Amino acid sequence: MAIGRSPQSSSQTPDQGAARRPSRARGIPEATVARLPLYLRALTALSERSVPTVSSEELAAAAGVNSAKLRKDFSYLGSYGTRGVGYDVEYLVYQISRELGLTQDWPVVIVGIGNLGHALANYGGFASRGFRVAALLDADPAVVGSSAAGLPVRHMDELEEIVETQAVSIGVITTPPGAAQQVCDRLVEAGVTSILNFAPTVLTVPDGVDVRKVDLSIELQILAFHEQRKAGEEPDRGESVLDRAPGPVRAAAAKLRRAAGASAKRTDAKAEPEPAKGGPGQGPEGDLSAVMPA
Repeated sequence: MAIGRSPQSSSQTPDQGAARRPSRARGIPEATVARLPLYLRALTALSERSVPTVSSEELAAAAGVNSAKLRKDFSYLGSYGTRGVGYDVEYLVYQISRELGLTQDWPVVIVGIGNLGHALANYGGFASRGFRVAALLDADPAVVGSSAAGLPVRHMDELEEIVETQAVSIGVITTPPGAAQQVCDRLVEAGVTSILNFAPTVLTVPDGVDVRKVDLSIELQILAFHEQRKAGEEPDRGESVLDRAPGPVRAAAAKLRRAAGASAKRTDAKAEPEPAKGGPGQGPEGDLSAVMPA
């Protein structure tokens, strides 16, 4: 199914300004915006099965939300459905696609073509949602000149030219964390105003630039927390959760404990100075005392 063409009219030119800023222009809450892609995914699946209408309960279950929240979200789009019939699937696909800005082409640059960069370049879901990978960029001479998904990997020195000529407004960062902020700064300076960050670090951006962060390791840690609670596992008496943590985590914790212990000893030494050593007029370490005798 092609997304981006109204089932009622195919001759209208979308307002690009409204498409870029739907939540600000129409007053749609950010929480609702975050759920719109979930509804679109469920509706797309229904459309591919030629399902003409869907009830709020059915669509809410498919999207993983409750039906009252779904109806409230759709009210921001001006779509209330028909009592006893439900929502028109094709028209809802169009409405949500328009609100998300998917009725136009969005050129994207991916910076950092390692394993993750290669995987994203080959991801077919970008093109089906209106996101065109315009360029792949890297600073490593060993990577520049190779190809991924049929596109050549170009050098970072070409970033500004690519952003300008391809009208790129979305950048994807898949670099190591140490390089992410510098890459982000260059993207912003070149004119990119939206960034999807896969690097495990927090980026600082000026006003007017939107950043979405994807950290797979954090998501896995949250799942591990819930798995431990579901299993009802509690540390044995005298045992901490760290005792069962991976080696690097235990090593880091041990280093912090040693540092805390050393700090405590230094504090105790200052609080209880040892008796003075050395001759008259010398301090506890054998150095000259602070107050010299007259």
